[in-house]
Amino acid sequence: MILSLAIQLFKIKKMQEKKYSYEFPRPMLTTDSVVFGYDKKANDLKILLIQRAKDPFKNSWALPGGFLNMDETVDNCAKRELFEETAIKDVFLEQLYTFSEIDRDPRGRTISVVFFGLTDISNNNPVAGDDAKNADWFPILRLPKLAFDHEKIINKAIIT
Repeated sequence: MILSLAIQLFKIKKMQEKKYSYEFPRPMLTTDSVVFGYDKKANDLKILLIQRAKDPFKNSWALPGGFLNMDETVDNCAKRELFEETAIKDVFLEQLYTFSEIDRDPRGRTISVVFFGLTDISNNNPVAGDDAKNADWFPILRLPKLAFDHEKIINKAIIT
């Protein structure tokens, strides 16, 4: 019996040692990317958007982005999500801003590290993938209604 109790206490101690976080609610972390594209033919600046295939905001247009995996940096997350949702890669992305309004995502407390970049759209034809139903370039002055706080994010990117 003493041996059994000692083994149980040892297991409990090991479980406690593996516990690296605290017992408080934590926010979710995402990245979003504002990718500006220069359209030489139209002499126009455009923004890359995806149409969401899932709720929340199913069928709405949004910036490419998603949740951070436990084994990646925010930089890698932004590049991964951009590629998964649009098949676009090799775009230099720079951190723009962190958006942390409390009610910005109906799924719960979500903080987004936003990146932005510029590319020539003639070299980057988006193809929807992962949880994106469609992906396309939109003229900056004629954007559709956007999901989440993505209009606010785009406005921040424009004035920066």
